[in-house]
Amino acid sequence: MPKNIPFVDLKLQHQPLKSELENSIQEVLERGDFILGQAVEKFESSFATACGVENAIGVACGTDAIALGLQACGIGAGDEVILPANTFIATLIGVLYAGATPVLVDCHAETALIDWEAAQKAVTSKTKAILPVHLYGQMVAPSELKDFAQANNLIIFEDAAQAHLAEREGYCAGSVGTAAAFSFYPSKNLGCFGNGGIVITSDPEVASKMRTLRNYGAPRKYVHEEVGTNSRLDTIQAAVLNVKLPYLEGWNSDRNQAAQQYDNLLSPMEEKGITPIKNVSGSGHIYHLYVIRVTDKSPINRDTLKEKLGAAGISVGIHYPIPCHLQPAYQNLGYKKGDFPNSETLSEQILSLPMYPVISEEQIHQVAETISQIIN
Repeated sequence: MPKNIPFVDLKLQHQPLKSELENSIQEVLERGDFILGQAVEKFESSFATACGVENAIGVACGTDAIALGLQACGIGAGDEVILPANTFIATLIGVLYAGATPVLVDCHAETALIDWEAAQKAVTSKTKAILPVHLYGQMVAPSELKDFAQANNLIIFEDAAQAHLAEREGYCAGSVGTAAAFSFYPSKNLGCFGNGGIVITSDPEVASKMRTLRNYGAPRKYVHEEVGTNSRLDTIQAAVLNVKLPYLEGWNSDRNQAAQQYDNLLSPMEEKGITPIKNVSGSGHIYHLYVIRVTDKSPINRDTLKEKLGAAGISVGIHYPIPCHLQPAYQNLGYKKGDFPNSETLSEQILSLPMYPVISEEQIHQVAETISQIIN
C-alpha cells in the first residue's frame, strides 16, 4: 500500500545527528553562556566563511535580519526599497520595520524571480536599495543584479532566507551585495530548533553597527549609542546550527538530485499543464522548495490537485497563495489587484511538492505517479 509522504521530514533528517546535537546542547548547559555565548561566535565565524564573506551577526529571526540589516546599511525613513511582490511577507515587513518605504515590482512567470524591467520602471530619486529575493533556493542572477544596482547607484541587500549556500555565476548567496539576511527557521535548508537569523557582510562598518543594533543599540554594556533592540541568536540555537552546518553542502546536493528526479518524472506531464518553476542555476539551485505550476493546460486547477494529493496522503504546500500587495494588512501601500499580473497568476498556479534531503526515490516516484493519475 502507498505510504503517506510528509512535506518535510525533520525527524528523519535529524536522527543520524542525535548524539552530536545532544552533546552540543549539553555543552551550552554546562557553560551556562546562553546569551551571545561561545557557540554563537563559532557559528558566526563558520557561516561567514562558508558564504565567502568577512562577517556574520546572529539575530533572533530572519525578519529581524532584514530590518536590522537594512538599518545597518543606513536605510531608513524617506528611503525607497525595491522588492518583488512574489515573496514571503517577512521581506516586506523587514523594510517597514527599518522605517523605509517598500516599492513592489512583478516577477518573471517562469523563474518566479524579480523582473528587472519592472524594477527599472520603479526607480525614483528616493530609491536607495534593491532587495532581491533568492526564491525557493535559486539565486537572482548576480551579473544582472550588480548591473542594475550600479546603473541606479543602489545598495544591494539580499534576502537569502531560502538560499543557504546557493550558487550562481561563481557567487554564493549573500556575497553579491553590501549585506544579506538569512533565516534559520526549522524547515530551512539550514534550520535550528526554533527561530533564528543572521546578517552577513564584508563591510566592517555595517557589521559593527549590526552588533550594536541587535544588542539594545549598545556597543558596550549600558552605553546605548543607537536606537536598537533585543534580537540575538540564542546560544543553544547556535549550538544546533554548528552541528548541522558541516552537513549542509551534502544536504543541498541531495535536494538538487531529488529535484532532477522530479523534473524527469514530471516532464511528460507538461503538455497537461504541470510545469516546474524553471531552474536557470543548474547545480547551484539548492531547492529549499520544489515548486510546480498547474497552468491552464491542466484538466484540473491547482486547488483540486492539492486536495486530491492530500487525500492520497501526500502533503504539499503553496508558497505563496496571496502576493504581498494583496495582503489585507498592507492595503495602505496603495497597490491593487492587477498591478503585478505574473505574481498574481503564480499565486493561483503554484504548488510545492515534498522536498527534503532524505526523501527517497520511491517517495518521489509515488508523488509523480499520483499526480499523473489525478490529471489523467
